[in-house]
Amino acid sequence: MNTTKRTEISSLGEFGFIERLTKDITPVNKETVKGIGDDAAILQFSNDEEVLITTDLFMEGVHFDLTYFPLKHLGYKVVVANISDIYAMNGTPKQITVSLGISRKFCIEDVEELYSGMRLACEQYGVDIVGGDTTSSLTGLAISITATGTAPKGTAVRRSTAKETDLICVTGNLGAAYMGLQLLEREKIATADKDLQPDFSGKEYILERQLKPEARRDIVEMLHANGIKPTSMIDVSDGLSSELLHICKSSNVGCRVYEEKIPIDYQTAIMAEEMNMNLYTAAMNGGEDYELLFTVPLTMHDQVKKIKGVSVIGYITKPELGAALVSNDGKEFELQAQGWNAFKP
Repeated sequence: MNTTKRTEISSLGEFGFIERLTKDITPVNKETVKGIGDDAAILQFSNDEEVLITTDLFMEGVHFDLTYFPLKHLGYKVVVANISDIYAMNGTPKQITVSLGISRKFCIEDVEELYSGMRLACEQYGVDIVGGDTTSSLTGLAISITATGTAPKGTAVRRSTAKETDLICVTGNLGAAYMGLQLLEREKIATADKDLQPDFSGKEYILERQLKPEARRDIVEMLHANGIKPTSMIDVSDGLSSELLHICKSSNVGCRVYEEKIPIDYQTAIMAEEMNMNLYTAAMNGGEDYELLFTVPLTMHDQVKKIKGVSVIGYITKPELGAALVSNDGKEFELQAQGWNAFKP
């Protein structure tokens, strides 16, 4: 009888699973400056420049639903999701490789449509497609993107260098992509087996945030222009709570963020009300916003407040104080990483 203990992957979640797999991995090459544990790995092959590299895998039925996701938009989004990781390291994206697993339901024109979105994103951000791979798939469409970028030596920003009293800043607004997803799912159910057209009127913004997000190159450029180097940075792909906890764990700090300071768009609020959902749950745990979450020294408060599209939402504390959300009535709630868990059935 096999008595080997069996641990379900879903019991650990994505981040716990990755940590368990990689906890004993130690780089042996001197060129590996930073390996696993950040938005991108940092490699150094010259004295004046560092190379950033990151990869993401997207699976049909897990990360996207082709019932309502146009292939061109999907191609655009998967590229943006990867180069957002490069910007989150304070770098400049340069190249991507594209690998596809394609099932028999797709024709050449379908794949060309997917690639047209990828090429559009590459043109928008000045990125080259330099290679990849293709194979057949028995379970729909699988997309793997690897992105590379560069940063002058010593300028890459990690998630592990936040300091006590630092200000916590976030770009744009949060929860819109998640509410866009809820809208698409609602209309998918409402129009199933019926001769009805989906109703997206007045919801164009949250739809675009879900179907065609943008990476925040503009913010990275403005930070450079204003002489601001964040002490830590990460992109908001798995929800604000998860990303804050990543920074706190990696930097060995705590944090306080204020509910009233979290930026939320009007359409996001209206959609949450329509669906009887807690607005701040969507903003804290929704994910796929691809905004930038970063910390700066307290002394840079006035400088960072001048940058359009950046909100100061809290501050870094001692680790023993933990990570908490401060509600509008002053109560503190421990942050929970409740973002998407792809391993749950």
